[in-house]
Amino acid sequence: MKSIRTLLPLALAACSLARGQMTKQDVLAKIEASKPTYNQIALDIWSYAEVGYQEVKSTARLQNQLRAEGFEVRSGIVGEPTAFIATYGSGHPIIAIVGEFDALPGLSQEAGNPEHHSLGARAGHGCGHNTFGTGSAMAAAAIKAWMESTGQKGTLRFYGCPAEEGGSGKVYMVRAGLFDDCDAVLHWHPGDRNDADPESNLANMSAKFRFTGTQGVASTPSARSALKGIQVMDLAVNVMKDQMPYETVVQAVVTHGGEAPNVAPGFAESFYYSRNHNRKAMQQVFNMLADASHGAAIATGTKTTYEVIHGNFELLPNDTMSRVIYANMVSVGGFSYTPEETAFANKLRETLFSQDHLPPLDSTEKIKPYDPDPAPGTFSTDVGDVSWAAPTAGLRTAVVVPGVSLHSWQAAACTGISIGLKGMLLASKTLALSAVDFYTHPETLVKAKAEWEQRRGPNFVYKPLIGNRQPPLDYRN
Repeated sequence: MKSIRTLLPLALAACSLARGQMTKQDVLAKIEASKPTYNQIALDIWSYAEVGYQEVKSTARLQNQLRAEGFEVRSGIVGEPTAFIATYGSGHPIIAIVGEFDALPGLSQEAGNPEHHSLGARAGHGCGHNTFGTGSAMAAAAIKAWMESTGQKGTLRFYGCPAEEGGSGKVYMVRAGLFDDCDAVLHWHPGDRNDADPESNLANMSAKFRFTGTQGVASTPSARSALKGIQVMDLAVNVMKDQMPYETVVQAVVTHGGEAPNVAPGFAESFYYSRNHNRKAMQQVFNMLADASHGAAIATGTKTTYEVIHGNFELLPNDTMSRVIYANMVSVGGFSYTPEETAFANKLRETLFSQDHLPPLDSTEKIKPYDPDPAPGTFSTDVGDVSWAAPTAGLRTAVVVPGVSLHSWQAAACTGISIGLKGMLLASKTLALSAVDFYTHPETLVKAKAEWEQRRGPNFVYKPLIGNRQPPLDYRN
């Protein structure tokens, strides 16, 4: 038998729809009533764990649900097979909500296990995008129900965005002008705390540097090892770090280095990221990487080329929108852990590399005080490009245990259980209430656009960092 606590949100939502005038409380009740459906979707997508541009099952799950909710869905857009836009309504204001659903390679992990236990798959949701896409869709469904019941004019869009993790899926949408007519774009992201600060971040650009040489016995003068090109480039980049702009981050992995030590590889490849809070400084660093690759090829008698894989602008903050989101986040409030969740969280935190300055577990019950001018974040996202195309703001919720870093097996252990779903629920409710405010207070949208135009600057012309390349559909192969 269902409890009164379970049945009450369903009854409230039904009564409100019958009256034809949903309030913000009714929107919350609608989301509560939809939890079983969307929780299962989030867990299903967690189990699929599909990497960028290969999220076939994940995108189908979300598209089918939004069609069932009454959205018109257009899929396979801008050359991205797993991208889609779900739309309801017409005219302005146009409010957009973005959702992601790609997993990260190498982060397979058993859900709810506080010890490292791989499931044997090559990917896992260590960044919580299974909750990101699902929570955004849950919010969109509730907003649509509110628009229908109140007769609210305007358009609601859900952007299903693939390959955020290094594939810049949204950048191709921005380049095609798909956000240009939006009055407001809302997003969120999993984290280990609850906040809605108007935060900027790191611009980011990546490339695969490929060296070709001559195969042969590794110890003979006639061999030209392509791997030596990689090694000399890496040395040059590290030597030049003190010449790079302040707060630059350079990351790299060798994706192919040969098959055997005694066979000089004829091909080798490394994958580099360049990051900085200022995209012009970031581009300067990227050019230094390209120069290092050419110098390394000359020094080792090899040849080199590179392919730009992705490029993201830094986020353009919007204080006007963020204050609305923050107020709604506070009205929803944080959440607490059950005794079982607390035991899991404490055990999981024992596996963290550093035990210093861990936030308290009950920080999930709080909303971080609003900071109108926070320090730039150390993360990158293709939402950055979206924020230069339309006024954009977002929030972060504690989808992982406080102190746990994203892009880790510990995060993947959290995003497939109730802890991740609680953070998703807070995000969904906050997005939905904020959208209601933007629809019903058009003067706020006017103010947000004025701020956006001021921050963007006069005569701004968008030039994507990816240039005119097509989506790298095979970048995770």
